[in-house]
Amino acid sequence: MVSSTISNLENLLVNNQLVSQQDVVGCRSEVHAGTDEDEYLQLLERKQLLTNFQIARIRKREVAGLVLGGCKLLYKNASGSFARVYRAVRIETGEMIGIKLLRERWSKDPATIQLFKHEGQVGKKLHHRNIVPIYDVGSNGDFHFITMEFVEGGNLRDFIKIRKKLDPVEACRYVVDIARGLECAINQGGTTHRDMKMTNVLMSSQGVAKLIDFGLAADDSFFNRPGSPDLAQAVEYTTLERNTNAPRNDPRSDLYFVGTILYELLLGEPPYPRTRDVDERKRFGRYRDIRPIKSLLPNLDWEVAGVVDRLLQINPAHRYQSARELAEELDNLLAKLGHQPIAPKKISKSSNDTKTILCVEHRPKRQDVLREYFSKHGFRLLLMSDIERAFTRLKNNPPDGLIIFEDAVGDRAIEDFKRILATTRGGNLNAAVIVLSGEHADQAEQLSSLDERGNALLQPIRLRELRRTLQKTLGIEAG
Repeated sequence: MVSSTISNLENLLVNNQLVSQQDVVGCRSEVHAGTDEDEYLQLLERKQLLTNFQIARIRKREVAGLVLGGCKLLYKNASGSFARVYRAVRIETGEMIGIKLLRERWSKDPATIQLFKHEGQVGKKLHHRNIVPIYDVGSNGDFHFITMEFVEGGNLRDFIKIRKKLDPVEACRYVVDIARGLECAINQGGTTHRDMKMTNVLMSSQGVAKLIDFGLAADDSFFNRPGSPDLAQAVEYTTLERNTNAPRNDPRSDLYFVGTILYELLLGEPPYPRTRDVDERKRFGRYRDIRPIKSLLPNLDWEVAGVVDRLLQINPAHRYQSARELAEELDNLLAKLGHQPIAPKKISKSSNDTKTILCVEHRPKRQDVLREYFSKHGFRLLLMSDIERAFTRLKNNPPDGLIIFEDAVGDRAIEDFKRILATTRGGNLNAAVIVLSGEHADQAEQLSSLDERGNALLQPIRLRELRRTLQKTLGIEAG
């Protein structure tokens, strides 16, 4: 028997679709009459049924808005003055998606809601490999949200924090992607972006740049209302256009701010300091007086520097006149620089495709580290926080390899690893690694001998050791 407190909590979770009745039944064997609410929530967390983010809300009984449009919010990924972005999962299919949620402070403001929904409706019309697809725009009471593809690799600002700066070929390649996305938006709906910045360019795990957050080409008066959202780029676009006599929503304004992105990718620093000071963002000299990039990078290829300088011309007539023109010039320049399409790193002759690795890990920081590392080394990394969802993926669409961290999965990790090896024998899963905590070090040898595809490693572990173990088992030349 369980206490009425636990029973009521279970009903709350099931009724709000945060866990299933089957999940509750599966936990009952570990629940007794003395189990309190905190212990029960910790149990659900260990079993990967709830996240820290969800539990914090449940403790406050703030469960409204944790499930929107049939999708369960897992973690907060990013936050701005206008909206927050969450990693979420479709309850029916287990598909990982992104949800952009209008902040509570604007949830009853009709003009802000209208702009937010306008952004989503604009995005739904755009279909291109360099634009993050928008699936739906919805409301549930005071919760207004947009559902979209979840892009594994994070945004360009996060990317450059790790990489510091990029070589000209790589930087130009990403800007080609950006330009192609802008070209599509103009061709498919006459849409300008109006918010080009590093955080609005996402990087897929395959190294493809994708644009998000179209739709800010609204009436400028919206941003001048008392108490309106502080949208920095709207201020910056307006300042640039008013001081250069450019028409409103000029596509060449997007290209100017693409120039600031390319500048930062090459130098590792933005062309002007970031600030929240609105008066500073309205100062025209901020955009007019940018130091030529060649003066800061004297060894930069003169043609690459020329692209940056042309993008950042104050007179819009002196910039590229379309995103297509920019993309074509960069394509030609990349060919001159000897750029070849990027292939997976040092794949063996018998396997020319990118290997997909499924990793069971729920902690966002570790997910980000793993994603960045394995993508850099030519793998496609799929991250799942729930071991049961991993089993479903292994059954329906098996990856090439699997990584399980015992400290992420919990007590069931070893048995799940054995079960996976047994049920996938003869299938497409060609490598499986379990990373054990120190207390189970004595089982490493036995687990490694179960199957030629299986390997058991011990914490603490270096990512290089983990990667090389996978490469060896998959028959890939180690790099």
